[in-house]
Amino acid sequence: MAIPRQLPNTITIVRILCAPVFLWLLLADGGADGAMRWWAAALFIVAIATDGIDGYLARRHDIVTDLGKLLDPIADKVLTGFAFIGLSILGELPWWVTIVVLIREVGITVYRFMVVSDHVLAAAWMGKLKTLAQAVALSLALLPLWTLVGDWIFWVNGVTMTIAVILTIASGIDYVVTEVRAARAKRSLP
Repeated sequence: MAIPRQLPNTITIVRILCAPVFLWLLLADGGADGAMRWWAAALFIVAIATDGIDGYLARRHDIVTDLGKLLDPIADKVLTGFAFIGLSILGELPWWVTIVVLIREVGITVYRFMVVSDHVLAAAWMGKLKTLAQAVALSLALLPLWTLVGDWIFWVNGVTMTIAVILTIASGIDYVVTEVRAARAKRSLP
């Protein structure tokens, strides 16, 4: 069965549009552990989980586009960026963590736009692992699980967030090293 050619990109755009709705839900009641928090967390989890769906559909039906390669990581960054910012606004995540993550994410995105006329910088395996780690860490931080299981969940949240931040920094370094090597190799060609 054929799917519409633009379906994967449409899913990606919907993910981007979910980000401000998610942030509003998270902040609407001041981060209280009530229904709005649960809805915010659920929307984030659904939106970030569809990351795999749009890519799968594009590859499965051979409709991968340069626009999709560009928009997909942007959708991830918008969703996760809003989550990091929201958690910092609520005082649940130190601002330095959010700033480090956003510098990496904005830096890679700006670089993608700078080189788009030369080549599309697709997500590398470490970048995908970083996105998965961020998705897990943010989902755990957003869900008010402490109301159900107790305060020990804060320790789990701290460990998963630390892993996510380490992978964020490492994947940023990986992108830079890969691009520098590619540029050197290109210059050395006759």
